Amino acid sequence: MSRLKVVSEWYESLLQIFYPSLCLACGQKLFAHESYLCVHCMFDLPRTRFHTDDANKVAQIFWGRVPVEHATSWLFFRKGSRYQKLIHQLKYKGMKEIGFAMGQWMGYELLGSGFCEVDLIIPVPLHPRKLQQRGYNQSELIAAGLSDVLKKPLVSDCLVRNKFTETQTRKSRFRRWQNVEGIFGLVNSGFVSGKHILLVDDVVTTGATLEAAATALLNGGAGMVSIATLASADI
Repeated sequence: MSRLKVVSEWYESLLQIFYPSLCLACGQKLFAHESYLCVHCMFDLPRTRFHTDDANKVAQIFWGRVPVEHATSWLFFRKGSRYQKLIHQLKYKGMKEIGFAMGQWMGYELLGSGFCEVDLIIPVPLHPRKLQQRGYNQSELIAAGLSDVLKKPLVSDCLVRNKFTETQTRKSRFRRWQNVEGIFGLVNSGFVSGKHILLVDDVVTTGATLEAAATALLNGGAGMVSIATLASADI
């Protein structure tokens, strides 16, 4: 072992003593083999298992509205839970790494399912103004993690958001649908022509944003659209 590597490992160990990594869910100190979540919190994640049921509650959102091949959410989003912290850390606290990691974790659970049959992975885009404010698109980070595990190409510059909209958080179900009508477009429809697209977002509630994005993809020539989100809320 080189002297430089020994010094580097010693320095890392010293940092862990004075600045230990903490579980993002429960706040307990992480062991060396743990990343972001402790073993207990990882085991206790509120998984939906929706990917095993084509008639799951996320899929039902889109019935009669837009044709979706497969639809799933990885986790249940429960307000006030310790796992809500994960998504808030990603969306509002600048912790980009957790987005990629959670995308990978979701990807491992989707292996062997119909989601492996997609051709491309496309994240729901932010409007350029919102992207400038936040500095990154959390859905793109999740999609990148999925792409890494599923071994499907990530295309993030094809679907675009043409209209700046207010946050959906406090809007009624009807207002959410109105707020996103016709807000997406395609820069180059050749990317999606005839392809099976996996559309990725962070949280689904009413499905209004995802329906608008899926409609834009299908109108632009996509053969099929499937949907995967990190979490589902209020379904």
